[in-house]
Amino acid sequence: MTQPILKLSGIVKSFPGVKALDNACLNVYPGRVMAVLGENGAGKSTLMKVLTGIYSIDQGEIYYQGQVVSFDGPRHSQAVGISIIHQELNLLPQLTIAENIFLGREQTNAFGAIKWAQMYQDADALLQRLNVKHSSRQLLGELSLGEQQMVEIAKALSFKSQVIIMDEPTDALTDTETQSLFQVINELRNDGCGVVYISHRLKEIFEICDDITVLRDGKFIAQTKVTDIDEDGLIEMMVGRRLDELYPRVDAAHGTMCLEVKGLNAPGLHDISFSLDHGEILGISGLMGAGRTELMKTIYGALARQSGEVIIDGKPICPKTPLEGLANGIAYISEDRKGDGLILGLSVKENMSICALKQLSNGVQLDHVKEVAAVEDFIGLFNIKTPSREQLIGNLSGGNQQKVAIAKGLMTKPKVLILDEPTRGVDVGAKKEIYQLINQFKAKGMSIILVSSEMPEILGMSDRILVMHQGGISGEFMADHATQEKLMACAVGKNINEVAQ
Repeated sequence: MTQPILKLSGIVKSFPGVKALDNACLNVYPGRVMAVLGENGAGKSTLMKVLTGIYSIDQGEIYYQGQVVSFDGPRHSQAVGISIIHQELNLLPQLTIAENIFLGREQTNAFGAIKWAQMYQDADALLQRLNVKHSSRQLLGELSLGEQQMVEIAKALSFKSQVIIMDEPTDALTDTETQSLFQVINELRNDGCGVVYISHRLKEIFEICDDITVLRDGKFIAQTKVTDIDEDGLIEMMVGRRLDELYPRVDAAHGTMCLEVKGLNAPGLHDISFSLDHGEILGISGLMGAGRTELMKTIYGALARQSGEVIIDGKPICPKTPLEGLANGIAYISEDRKGDGLILGLSVKENMSICALKQLSNGVQLDHVKEVAAVEDFIGLFNIKTPSREQLIGNLSGGNQQKVAIAKGLMTKPKVLILDEPTRGVDVGAKKEIYQLINQFKAKGMSIILVSSEMPEILGMSDRILVMHQGGISGEFMADHATQEKLMACAVGKNINEVAQ
């Protein structure tokens, strides 16, 4: 193998109460794609912030093109040829696509005036390369989340960097957009660029990457070629233990009917009817844009319904706000934990208890002893890795943030728990812990709706599965009769009668 274009050796980085990186290493080779894998909290994001100059290092060395370097910020690392595509978008919706791509480095003439025509032309060329069907003159805020992610990728490509870091780049992309991204990655590889690819989607690693670096608890575990390892071996290396069964579904006797939805109509939804029993996990499958999240938010009260009934334990309810949904025993865990689920400036304790203050109060005053006891119980039950309950939630890894978001919903003791993409951006180890917790509450009789884009997750955890297409239900299957092929057939609009039972 050729010499690395970028090399991180013996990197140590500590924060108060935690050693985030402990002798971490990474090699990035020209013309190759290096996957960086590890559980949430393994140190992947910290390592990326070190090599782009966001964090300074306590020990270790960074070599770029054979020379020892020290970056004093992202602008410095970009200037020498290292770009990063962040998992969280760093874009401004009020500006055009082109303005976002070239923000802070607009092309100007000798008099300092912006060369708008040239900038739009260059931006359009980048969009065309990524198969984005929009003019660069369009406002970014008018694009879908996946399209905005493609603009973030276009922005990184505009730097013409030698090393491009992609942190969960396909998290919000459709299958078509993902394939467009993979085509660009192959072009970058052919141009001799080094690509760092971070993803929890192991299928993508084997499809697009050449090499793999595994981190665990901030330590370098191994570097291997993709062709020299299989998925089971990779998972075991990441978590340090065997995962005998990723989807530990527990068969349990259902109770009486808990939730019934009759003829529900709302913007983007039409004539939806289904039921959910106590102690049942109901999976909701379908493609992006099928109306899954809209249905959940309508049931919960975050979106207005036009007609139809929602009945809990035989009592019709009509929540018009999320607060009314909670009061009627429905807890909704959003797919966007940072946008809708958590308040990043508050502590673990405050985020976890914020929806259950009524249950934790004596009359008009919050019972702090009761609150602390409940929070500590959930931290222990969920195995949340945090220095203390007072730690800012924004300082936790994605997997631990997700556990707090789920605990927040459970602390209200709901009758119906709606989990919308509960394991998005979560590593395989944390996924299994979340699944085991879901099963624990299912065994206690809680009714659970699981919305997921991952078919193996839906098939592996659900007792019964509904498939949505264009705002309606296109299929229903018992878990033991469902297959990925049947779910996909209904998801693309085939009539249920056309799909063999």
